[in-house]
Amino acid sequence: MSTAAEPNPAAAFSGASRLLLLTLVLTGAWLALNFALPELSPSGVPTVIVRATIHCLILMGLWLGLGRAGFDARTRAYVWLAVAIPFTAWLGIITQLALDGAFRPRPGVPALPLAIFVPVLVGLALLLRSKRIAAVLDATPPAWLIGLQAYRVFGGIFLVGWARGNLSGTFALPAGIGDVAVGLLALPVATYLASGARGRRLAAYGWNILGLVDFALAIGIGFLSTPGPFQMIVPDRPNVLLGAYPTVMIPAFAVPSSILLHALSIWQLNRLGRRARQSTSAP
Repeated sequence: MSTAAEPNPAAAFSGASRLLLLTLVLTGAWLALNFALPELSPSGVPTVIVRATIHCLILMGLWLGLGRAGFDARTRAYVWLAVAIPFTAWLGIITQLALDGAFRPRPGVPALPLAIFVPVLVGLALLLRSKRIAAVLDATPPAWLIGLQAYRVFGGIFLVGWARGNLSGTFALPAGIGDVAVGLLALPVATYLASGARGRRLAAYGWNILGLVDFALAIGIGFLSTPGPFQMIVPDRPNVLLGAYPTVMIPAFAVPSSILLHALSIWQLNRLGRRARQSTSAP
């Protein structure tokens, strides 16, 4: 009779540490490249490539999750299109508005906070009430939603903007450092969660909370330090770059979509914990 091998916390921690080191090296190289080539980021080419890649990965993960949930072909296609079409339209609309300068500081109610919070509220109301999305989360490894957000390291572009004198350190330092920290920890935490080691769900919860706190600080400081009727913090230089393309794609699209991913991850972890408690209490 064979028995399942017990999870090895030391091995899981070692694997997570190696991933952290690798991600750190790659992130440092990417930031150095953007600093050495000042024309690279303003061209918008990295933004288009990165955003298209993340978009495809999210939709591909949804398709695979629908397959793991056991839906028939018709239902699988229907649910995927029901998410993919509005998700892609949302990206297209925000991109066009950003190119048109709709998020630049101007008198009146700022548009950027609306671009952040309206999609989050609508998305949470729809996603967290969907039984099919719940079935997908139950069938999907919880490490997927966490590891995916390794893209948060690209928020380090705020640090590059600060180093060049284009962004105030009041905003760029907490926002950039927070994003890089969350992105660096994404793959290690996902690896630790997938290992089955003790404390894995606690680590996953902690990572999600860190990601949401990072957003809360960045949104709050950005809102209060950007020129406009609600400005309460006067930084050493205006944060007007935040409203310009391509930088504005981070707060206008990446932030709300990432908040939704955090919400789905926490919901998935809650459901996973509930099933684990039910299995241990069953005779």
